Amino acid sequence: MEKVQLGNSDLLISPIAFGAWAIGGTAWGGTDDDDALKAMRASYDLGITTIDTAPVYGLGHSEKVVGEFVKEVGRDKVEILTKYGFNWRTTKGEFMFDSSAPNGPNEKVYFYTGKDELIQELENSLRLLKTDYVDLYQIHRPDANIPIEETMETIDLLMQQGKIRAAGVSNHSVDLMKRAEKIVDLASTQSPYSMVYRKIEKDIVPHCLIKDIGILAYSPLQRGLLTGKITPGYQFREGDHRPTTRWFKEPNLTRINALLQKIQPVAESHNKTLGQVVLNWTLQRPGITALLVGARDAQQAAENAASLDFELFEEDIRFIDTEMEKLVIEN
Repeated sequence: MEKVQLGNSDLLISPIAFGAWAIGGTAWGGTDDDDALKAMRASYDLGITTIDTAPVYGLGHSEKVVGEFVKEVGRDKVEILTKYGFNWRTTKGEFMFDSSAPNGPNEKVYFYTGKDELIQELENSLRLLKTDYVDLYQIHRPDANIPIEETMETIDLLMQQGKIRAAGVSNHSVDLMKRAEKIVDLASTQSPYSMVYRKIEKDIVPHCLIKDIGILAYSPLQRGLLTGKITPGYQFREGDHRPTTRWFKEPNLTRINALLQKIQPVAESHNKTLGQVVLNWTLQRPGITALLVGARDAQQAAENAASLDFELFEEDIRFIDTEMEKLVIEN
């Protein structure tokens, strides 16, 4: 898998990155660390060398598992992308939600990017990830209490110290990105983007194309829905957050599955799965640099990697685009 340059930085990443939210063990109905490590090994063997994680994924658990993998393969063999802002060790900032590590006590999670807490948060991440630097450090969401300029000044300091190679944002508007860009060069933005959720095409994509900022698309399979495996009546495991989101509710669930049934012949013509066709299509969209895709086990990891070993025909893309434009998603 040939690596791609992330925006205007010197960071090279795999066009499919291993999304490590689910292996944190919360919000997805649990996890198995052995399976998670097998999934990362399989991904790595197939050229997926970039891993995206965050402290809040299982309150440190995702970073801990990623750190075990990093120690196993060697720090110089992988690119580590992590985030900052969500914190359960302080009551500063804005209260967000209750969460926990696997089998751990419930904690109150706040969002805060003040200088001292941010510096300490990075040190905690470095310890868990078993490294002395991260390749990309991303503010997880906007901070309602700390001006983004102040946060970016701290990030600039940490970059000068060599603890961060590149700076990014996640879930930020264009206006906030422009303010951040006055302090540091943004390498990327991490935004939700999928075949059925294309909001960023209106403003973020055009801005990033002009400014040479990479776009890391998360949830490109719409949290598993676009694999075609989640149909009406699907039984989710306890603790899974997905049934509460609009794409998994009716009539959207039925409508999306109807769209997937129309695309199924395209997948069959390439001897690929629906999910592989969806990922292939998504990565070809203007401005998209890489896709963040989760995997619970080695088989899913192999399926993700194989989504780039074929080319969709122009007529395939036109057909998918046409059918997609007919889809109506209700809020």
